[in-house]
Amino acid sequence: MQEQLKQLQQEALEKVEQAQDLKALNDIRVAYLGKKGPITEVLRGMGKLTAEERPVMGALANEVRETIATSISGKQDYLEQLAVEQKLAKETIDVTLPGSPVRVGNHHPLTAVVEEIEDLFLGMGYQIAEGPEVETDYFNFEALNLPKGHPARDMQDSFYITEELLLRTHTSPVQARTMQKHEGKGPVKIICPGKVYRRDNDDATHSHQFTQIEGLVIDENISMSDLKGTLEVFAKKMFGDEREIRLRPSFFPFTEPSVEVDVSCFSCGGKGCNVCKGTGWIEILGAGMVHPNVLEMAGFDSKKYSGFAFGMGPERIAMLKYGIDDIRHFYTDDVRFLKQFKRA
Repeated sequence: MQEQLKQLQQEALEKVEQAQDLKALNDIRVAYLGKKGPITEVLRGMGKLTAEERPVMGALANEVRETIATSISGKQDYLEQLAVEQKLAKETIDVTLPGSPVRVGNHHPLTAVVEEIEDLFLGMGYQIAEGPEVETDYFNFEALNLPKGHPARDMQDSFYITEELLLRTHTSPVQARTMQKHEGKGPVKIICPGKVYRRDNDDATHSHQFTQIEGLVIDENISMSDLKGTLEVFAKKMFGDEREIRLRPSFFPFTEPSVEVDVSCFSCGGKGCNVCKGTGWIEILGAGMVHPNVLEMAGFDSKKYSGFAFGMGPERIAMLKYGIDDIRHFYTDDVRFLKQFKRA
């Protein structure tokens, strides 16, 4: 029996030495140290031994068990450490390799133009004012000298929700609301960027939803020369220092006098080309002196206060600035189009 135990020990130690993974090692543990293992079978024959032999064989059996268990534990530690080292070797990061590129979205050209215009006017002391896109008939029309029945209120031009509510057709209601908040006391110096809506067929130059930026200045002794100087600064900032502007008489219900503003063609320098249709000038916005009726309805004394207002479409500015020929490019999210405009 003693020889049998020593032989089992030798066999087990050899198999532990040859084990290549934790599963094989666990199988050896179960095979030799389990309840149905050969060592247990040997110990069951101890009943045939004399009283003097039993303690000796019991001690030997425990020694064999402990030796095998110690060998298995040591091999288990080795295999676990080896597995960690192999995993680390496979997952080693080569810090000399270039990192994975981080894809950064481009700055949308329309957003870039709006922010550029905002920065310009903020630098000139203007504040940015905002208002609701679902507007009342009063602020969208009546407060701007557009009484009921005026042609500009035609249902074909506006998205009406009820008789008194509609999607705003311009950002001018923000001006009316701001003037009303001032309660007849100047100065007022704001720009109003935002979305506007009109019932229009979408094509290369028209959209049922677009953006506007309108400006308003009200104070004592404001004149047309102040308006012209402001718009000259704007034109040079957006289209180049060589640009000049001209004012042409026009009509808007909320300004008097009213003007259309042209900028000298940045493509031909005013000589005439296909961009300016041979005229040397490109229309960029409308403007004028705030109508006395608008001032009075907002609570301002039109004899004491005067002001100017202007409105532009950032889409048109962006199309001219970047040579974009279709307004729909701004809204279709075509990555090929957007990739052309790199982030600053």
